[in-house]
Amino acid sequence: MLGDVAKLAGVSTATVSRVYNEPGKVSAEVQQRVHDAARALNWIPNAAGRALASTRSHIAGAIIPTLDNHVFASQVSGMQAVMAERGITLFLGCSNYDPAQALTQVRAMLARGVEAVSVVGECYPAELFELLTLHGVPYVVTYAYREGSPHCCVGFDNRAAFATLTEHLLELGHRDFAVIMQPSVDNDRVQARLRGIHETLAAQGLAVRPAHLCEGPSTIAFGRASLRKIWDVTGVRPSAIVCGNDNLAIGALLEAQALGIAVPRQLSITGFDDIALAREIAPALTTMWVDTEAIGRAAAQSLLDRLDGRPAAAGIEIAAELKIRASTGPFRAG
Repeated sequence: MLGDVAKLAGVSTATVSRVYNEPGKVSAEVQQRVHDAARALNWIPNAAGRALASTRSHIAGAIIPTLDNHVFASQVSGMQAVMAERGITLFLGCSNYDPAQALTQVRAMLARGVEAVSVVGECYPAELFELLTLHGVPYVVTYAYREGSPHCCVGFDNRAAFATLTEHLLELGHRDFAVIMQPSVDNDRVQARLRGIHETLAAQGLAVRPAHLCEGPSTIAFGRASLRKIWDVTGVRPSAIVCGNDNLAIGALLEAQALGIAVPRQLSITGFDDIALAREIAPALTTMWVDTEAIGRAAAQSLLDRLDGRPAAAGIEIAAELKIRASTGPFRAG
């Protein structure tokens, strides 16, 4: 394969070796040609190749979307606890919700001889999964679960979880809904959450008005700004708001209080994740809790089973649990 890379890049095999071992001796233009050829051929430098083929590196990789959300930190903590018991070090990568960056990090991890990899969600270039399969590196998809996935998924059903939240509000008599959600582009979990809301409402002949749907950063500030924008729209106002996470919901709740909107008498608000503040804020937030540490532990065990040659489950579902609190209440006309 080294010779194939050299031929495709139009350089000698010695130059290819220098690009990876002594890059300072090779021009940037030649380095780029060699890296492009290596990617085109799915080639990994020899040192990593030997580690993958014949020796144990005792390294696993976990790629998460952000370091700002405690749910991913909890998942990594669970993975690390299980891996450490087997003497395996966990390398951590952060993609910043960029699928291309996740692919780059998978390549970097493979070049360092990782034995197994976990990624959050399924929304990545096909090349990412093909690369892991090509090099015989077991992987799991975490924080998401769906039947029929071609990948080993360890997590919860995002669509079903948000269908449950929507059903809770429907049972309380609400019919006019708003949604404040994280960006859905390149995020299969958010796309599934939106499907759960829209499909559940559609079954009752209802829909979210376009002006009542906001997507943006998963922050308290965006939650506040979104509620203010929704409340300023002329016409029918929603009586319930489904938020993509607790930060957004807390922002909406704080802004409701600033605007003099009584929660839940005038407006019911739901979140997701059940962060500590959700239980302490007044009124306490109706939300859903997922055992993210259990997701991490189950994902790590699935990877270890495959490394040991044992059969692993096609997927593992960790149920989300509805926590009904004071931020939701019966619909009251007017």
